[in-house]
Amino acid sequence: MRPRVLLADDHVLMMEGLQSLLAGHVELVGSAVDGRALVDAAMRLKPDIVILDISMPVMNGIEAARQLRKDLPNTKLIFLTMYSDALYVHEALRLGISAYVLKHSASSELLSALQAVQKGQKYITPRVVQVEVEPHRLHVADRRLTKRQREVLQLVAEGMTAKEIASTLSLSVKTAQFHKANVMRTLGLRTTAELVKYAIRRGMTPF
Repeated sequence: MRPRVLLADDHVLMMEGLQSLLAGHVELVGSAVDGRALVDAAMRLKPDIVILDISMPVMNGIEAARQLRKDLPNTKLIFLTMYSDALYVHEALRLGISAYVLKHSASSELLSALQAVQKGQKYITPRVVQVEVEPHRLHVADRRLTKRQREVLQLVAEGMTAKEIASTLSLSVKTAQFHKANVMRTLGLRTTAELVKYAIRRGMTPF
């Protein structure tokens, strides 16, 4: 039986390419262009496998994966990303993802990754499998943030105002400002510009 797969990527051409590559191998049950839409779709469709990017708007792939692992523990996750940095690989593995594939290798590796995942195995693209990861270099500060604070951090980095963040997350403007202030305090940052740079360096934005 072909696995039921949900795709998430904010690039239309990439999404179309993936749909063409996977056609005949899986049952494509849906797609999403941002992390929040992905989580909503996954909760509704309950796919066997989710293929997602790390860098997506509204909610990045790391945060979406964190929520999916909690709410849909039986759904397998495959990261398809341009990030080969050891920090991302280690964080992905810490979250319990089943496969990590680089986008430029998708045409030659994604189907192999899918086959491995279906057998209950893990697949890490050869280019990064030998990367030496130092646990102490992980985003320790990020882990001190609450789920809501991580959401606010990403939306600030995407250029949203406090009013827009409040509307997106169904909060009051005062609460949105409160969360932003707490994020900056926790991360030891003083300006919004520093906050944006922090998020970009960690792949939390689609830029």
